[in-house]
Amino acid sequence: MILLRRLLGDVLRRQRQRQGRTLREVSSSARVSLGYLSEVERGQKEASSELLSAICDALDVRMSELMREVSDELSLAELAESAAASEPVPGPVRPMLNSVSVTSVAGVPGERVTIKAPAEAVDVVAA
Repeated sequence: MILLRRLLGDVLRRQRQRQGRTLREVSSSARVSLGYLSEVERGQKEASSELLSAICDALDVRMSELMREVSDELSLAELAESAAASEPVPGPVRPMLNSVSVTSVAGVPGERVTIKAPAEAVDVVAA
């Protein structure tokens, strides 16, 4: 079972760690106890919208950005959960890579770059 509070806590912890900040610094800025913030980050406590707003302000992160990252994590967790429930895939699945050649990059004539990416992930537009 996927717990939203655990995913939210993981994202909050990553945001804090990306900034190189301690629990103490963020808890002080958000005016929330260090222990409670720690429990939120570990997914042991559900954070209210007011508390999330205070933590986001302390981290200088928009709540919409936080929730978008949580949403992405939730999507991945759901995919992993559904894949685990279905039949195993025989062998590794690798996307087929197509090469796209670009003859001019950022206005530099003569520069040639080859990009390899899954065909369905690349839109090529001729200038």
